[in-house]
Amino acid sequence: MKVFEVDGRTLSVVLFTDVLNSSELLDAMQSGTLEPEVAFLNASLVPDVFPVLVAAHKTLLSKSRETLTTRTLHSELVYNYSRSKHISESLKRCGISKDSTYVLVARFDASHDEMKSIEKLVNGKEIGLEELAGRANQAQIQKHYKISGLELGISSLDNAITCRIAVRDAL
Repeated sequence: MKVFEVDGRTLSVVLFTDVLNSSELLDAMQSGTLEPEVAFLNASLVPDVFPVLVAAHKTLLSKSRETLTTRTLHSELVYNYSRSKHISESLKRCGISKDSTYVLVARFDASHDEMKSIEKLVNGKEIGLEELAGRANQAQIQKHYKISGLELGISSLDNAITCRIAVRDAL
């Protein structure tokens, strides 16, 4: 687990592999019974934590302006990480699915006890965030974010994603 400061608040992030209970987690999240509330991201679309932090910044900005597009702060984080402006498509593509085994979990302003309960909630093996780059599915990321090989010749994958997250609402 790692904790980052974003706009005066904290974002705790944990990376899991070999997750066995994605179906249960997805059902609990969709029914609103997930406690504590968290954002579940498809970690294969995350080559680095920086784009997640950019999405977190946008989420907190929307919250401060009272302009959240989704119902919760944590679903807004998943939505902001996506390229799409369509909520259901964003949550489906960048969130977890029933068969996800590689998951990035994020929570705003988490207490130590909440993070311990999240670690117990997810039935998987916690790994370090430095694993993100090596485990990212570059082909899937390029397809989802429409990143060309030419662009990757002058920029990194995480920079390309970050730019798309930052300007999505302006396009």
